[in-house]
Amino acid sequence: MNYVFDVDGTLTPSRGEMDKEFANWMEHFTTHNACYLVTGSDRVKTKEQVPASVYDSCMKVFQCSGNHIFEQNREIHKDEWMLSHEQNIFLLDKLHSSQYGIRTGQHFDHRPGLCNFSVVGRNAGPYQRQDYIWFDEMFEERSNIATEFNKKFGKEVRATVAGETGLDITPVGKGKAQILKWLKGPITFFGDKTMEGGNDYDLAAALEFKNVNQVDDWRHTWKILSN
Repeated sequence: MNYVFDVDGTLTPSRGEMDKEFANWMEHFTTHNACYLVTGSDRVKTKEQVPASVYDSCMKVFQCSGNHIFEQNREIHKDEWMLSHEQNIFLLDKLHSSQYGIRTGQHFDHRPGLCNFSVVGRNAGPYQRQDYIWFDEMFEERSNIATEFNKKFGKEVRATVAGETGLDITPVGKGKAQILKWLKGPITFFGDKTMEGGNDYDLAAALEFKNVNQVDDWRHTWKILSN
């Protein structure tokens, strides 16, 4: 069995470090099973969240939704892609017209094969992030932006809700489902955004939702694995 794990909200708190006790347990699990990580984040951020003992014992790590791949700390694949001028203008308009009042900077995070967009910005502190989460839960801003973006550009690129404050934007066919071409045999997948519109959805759908675990947080993941 291949065990595939999303990171933010599945193995760690969003943008936070892995719980030490859980990390010790996962180190043993990843050492004795074929495990893979798939995340929209880049390698630097993931290695801040996941200890080396877990990261290095995974068979492969699919960074940037599978557009940047590492095997035993060796880069084996990297895609390059950038937003078009029209797509960039669309998102800038959404940034400036948002009713949410706080801007912290780094609203566009360009990664290999992916762009992460955030109205509040990736420089937001814990309080600002939580404040935007409440705003987004009330007004569904990210979902609405993604829907409008996909209506306009969906033949070429797709926007999906990612993490707690952002959107992941990738070329069509370059979401997390693309990792399946690198895997052989049965798969069990754990993710917190497997619902339609989430950045785990295309992988869950490609697996026909078989052996797909929609989790609430890392504690939920641990509970399922422990049973």
